[in-house]
Amino acid sequence: MRQQTITKIGNLGRIITGKTPSTLNPDFYGGTIPFITPTDMVGTKTIVTTQRYLSTQGRNSVNSSYIPPHSICVSCIGSDMGKVVMTHEWAVTNQQINSIIVNESFDYRYIYYLMRTLENRIRNLGKNSTAVPILNKTKFSNIEIKVFCDLEYQTQIADILSAYDNLIENNQKQIRLLEEAAQRLYKEWFIDLHFPGYETTSIVNGNPEGWERGSLSVIGKFVRGTTITKTQAKENGVVPVVAGGLEPAYFHDVANTVAPVITVSGSGANAGYVKIYFENIFASDCSFLDSRAKYLFFCYCTLKNMTQQLDSLQKGAAQPHVYAKDINQLQILLPSNKYLSDFCSTVKPFFDRIGRLEQEKKLLTEARDRLLPKLMSGEILV
Repeated sequence: MRQQTITKIGNLGRIITGKTPSTLNPDFYGGTIPFITPTDMVGTKTIVTTQRYLSTQGRNSVNSSYIPPHSICVSCIGSDMGKVVMTHEWAVTNQQINSIIVNESFDYRYIYYLMRTLENRIRNLGKNSTAVPILNKTKFSNIEIKVFCDLEYQTQIADILSAYDNLIENNQKQIRLLEEAAQRLYKEWFIDLHFPGYETTSIVNGNPEGWERGSLSVIGKFVRGTTITKTQAKENGVVPVVAGGLEPAYFHDVANTVAPVITVSGSGANAGYVKIYFENIFASDCSFLDSRAKYLFFCYCTLKNMTQQLDSLQKGAAQPHVYAKDINQLQILLPSNKYLSDFCSTVKPFFDRIGRLEQEKKLLTEARDRLLPKLMSGEILV
C-alpha cells in the first residue's frame, strides 16, 4: 500500500505572489523575460509564450517575484481562479498568481498534477472572500492536501501523465507551425502583395487591378451569438459553449454553428480575441462566422493580422465589448474572387491538418483527465 500524508501547500516549497511592474514606465516592457498572467494560461502544461515580456529593468523592479524554471503557477484571483501552469524558464507573474517553487522532497511535475486536481476547490474557496473571488497567499499556503510520501512513486505518476502531455504539446507545436505557415502565405500575398502573377498585374489607384478597399462583411458577415448562461448549460453536454474567455466556458447539448467556426470574444478582458474551432460549437458571448462563409480561411487570417484594429473596437469602460456590426465594418483590401479562392484552396490542407490534430489533442486530454484524479487519489496504483 502506497503511503499518503496530509500536509499544506506551503510545505511543498516556497510560495511567491507575483507583482506587475509599473505600466507607466515603458522601459519595463518589451524585453525577453516572460510576464505571466491568467490570460496566458490556456490549458498547456508549460508556458510557451506570453502576451507581454519584461526588460531586465522591469524584472529588477519586481525582483522578489522572479521565479525559476519548474515553478508551479496557480491563478488565485478572479474568474480564472484555479488554472495551473508550469514555467520552463525564469519568469515573472502578476499579482493574480501564487507560484510554488517546489522543494527537493517532491517531484515538481507531480506537484503540477496535484494542483490540477484542486481547481474546483480553489474556486470555491475564493468565492467565500469578496465580490471579486480571491485566495491570498496565506489562505493558499494553508490549503490541506494529500500527497504520496515516496519521491520515486511521485516520479512514476508524473511519468505516466507527462507521456500524455508530451503528445498533447507535440500536437500543439505542429498546430502552431501550420498556422504560422498559413499566416506567412497570407502576409506574402495580401500584405507584401507578392501574390502569384503580381509581376504582370497592373496597379490601379494604388491597388492591384480588380482589387478594392471595402468592409469585411463583403466576403464574410459575422453574427452575434445567442447568449446562454452557465445555469442553462447541460451537465452531460458535449458541445463547447464559447463565451468571452479564451477557452470554452461550459457545455451544451446542441450547437448553433457549423464547423469550422471563427469566433471573436464579445466582452470582458479578452474582448476581440480571435479563435478558430474545428468542431460545432454553441456561440454565446461572441461573434462568429462559420463554414457557410465561402472565404472563411481568408477571413480568419485577416483578423489574426488585425489585432490592434480589433482592440480599438472595444466599447465600454467597466466591461469592454466588441460587437459583430463593428467587426463587419472593418476596412480591408478585398482581393478579386480568383485570389480569394486560390488562397483558401492553398491553405485548406493546413487547416484540415490542424483540425485533425485538434481532435487528437482533445482525445488525449480527455484520457489524461480521466486518469489524473485516479492516480493522484490512489484509486489506481502504479
